[in-house]
Amino acid sequence: MNLAKALGSVGGLTLASRILGLVRDTLFARFVGAGFASDAFLIAFRLPNMFRALFAEGAFSAAFIPMFNRKVADPDGDGLPTGIRFAEDALSVLLPILILMTAIVEVAAWPVTWLLTWGFNDASPAQFAYVVELCRLTFPYLLLISLVSLFGGILNSLHKFWIAAAAPILLNLTLIVALLAFHAGTPLMTARNQAIAVTVSGALQLLWLWWACRRAGVTLRLRRPRLSPDVKRLLAIVWPAAAGSGAVQINLLVSTALAARFLPHGSVTYIYLADRLNQLPLGLIGIGLGTVLLPTISRLLGKGEEAAAMETQNRGMELALFLTLPATAALITCGLPIAAALFQHGAFTATDTVYTAQALAAFSIGLPSYILVKVLTPGYYARSDTRTPVRYATLSMVVNLVLNLILIRPLGHMGPPLATAIASTVNVTLLYRTLVARGHFTIDAQLRRRAPRLAVSAVLMGVAMGFAADLFRPFVTGPSLERWGAMVVLVGAGVLVYAAATVATGAVRLADLKRLVRRTA
Repeated sequence: MNLAKALGSVGGLTLASRILGLVRDTLFARFVGAGFASDAFLIAFRLPNMFRALFAEGAFSAAFIPMFNRKVADPDGDGLPTGIRFAEDALSVLLPILILMTAIVEVAAWPVTWLLTWGFNDASPAQFAYVVELCRLTFPYLLLISLVSLFGGILNSLHKFWIAAAAPILLNLTLIVALLAFHAGTPLMTARNQAIAVTVSGALQLLWLWWACRRAGVTLRLRRPRLSPDVKRLLAIVWPAAAGSGAVQINLLVSTALAARFLPHGSVTYIYLADRLNQLPLGLIGIGLGTVLLPTISRLLGKGEEAAAMETQNRGMELALFLTLPATAALITCGLPIAAALFQHGAFTATDTVYTAQALAAFSIGLPSYILVKVLTPGYYARSDTRTPVRYATLSMVVNLVLNLILIRPLGHMGPPLATAIASTVNVTLLYRTLVARGHFTIDAQLRRRAPRLAVSAVLMGVAMGFAADLFRPFVTGPSLERWGAMVVLVGAGVLVYAAATVATGAVRLADLKRLVRRTA
């Protein structure tokens, strides 16, 4: 498999989804602003959105895809039908669990919301009841998106990566339509309509994946729940994998809860919008790499091709660093003009922009770590080892909690993002060192030569972008055409500087570029 080509397919669609997500967030900032209503919706959306990241982009795929692939490739079975029977058994157990879990949360929404916010700082009883209502409206999304992850795992195993990668686009389109069509009235009404749209989008995504599976010749029948040995093994892997692959999401949940409890209203929104900007490169690079690497490495290891699996992981890390390091430098040095261009209009003020940019800089310090976790964890999951990532993820969550409590008072809204970045760095360091110690990963000569040169190139670009940010700041708060034009020129200049720096430092050779052009042609 061509790793770059597969990543381009998944990453391109994920990028489209992230861009639509920025459009959604821009409209949300315009119509709702940064205050109690925006914080209330984002708190209600955090829990089901966290499960989306854990299941659709993490745990379930990490557990299901290798098992499904082994079933299909088993010489003693009958190929795809064997895999489909395993998927049906998984669905028969997963669906009742999800229905029960959703019912429990709907009934116990008040204590669940209290745990998410620790009482929500300075909220009146009426305000807290409003947050509980939004949580009830958004939580069915968990059930729907978990089923989406099952169908998506099947399609990814069949190398139809783009279909599942396109599903989140429906989420953003649904929320954008709801903002444009139902933003009249108070910010509270707009936020409530957004909560309803979240669950509607889950139903649309499920229909899309179900239809795609039927087109691919896969039809799952509902069976009576049966804990077969394979299903027991799947469940035993899923829950540890959820903690292992979802450390960042759980850390963000902790950060949201602490911000809601200890910081002024609006702080949850600053942290959320900063995270959304930080998620743009993470979505393009990290999720795409994780989606492609896991089935690829699983298949290579299944054939006994250890060297090819290690080569694939080296190229995955190289791609991650090549794309992530400049994104990190740009978000740290140009966070203010980027946040201003996207959010500073309507109900979103210049002060809100400054606070969002500060949170973004803190988040971006950990951007390489967030993405390298996606590159390294397939090395464990492909070998059916979910325990080790769990131990390290648990340790990183403890680090995150301790640092949150230490930093939230002196740094305010910058404290939780910085704690998350440091905790993720701890996690990825442990994952890397253990893979190396076990002999499952060794940095090859190409990566060893290019990595430091890529870092130097990113620093040079960051310095240049820092000077450019001051020049572009007056233009990013003007009329729409002017602000978007300024953003295009700023980003384009950064790309050109980074490209020149990579060639000058030898991180990328002209021969490589010529070879790439020939392959593209």
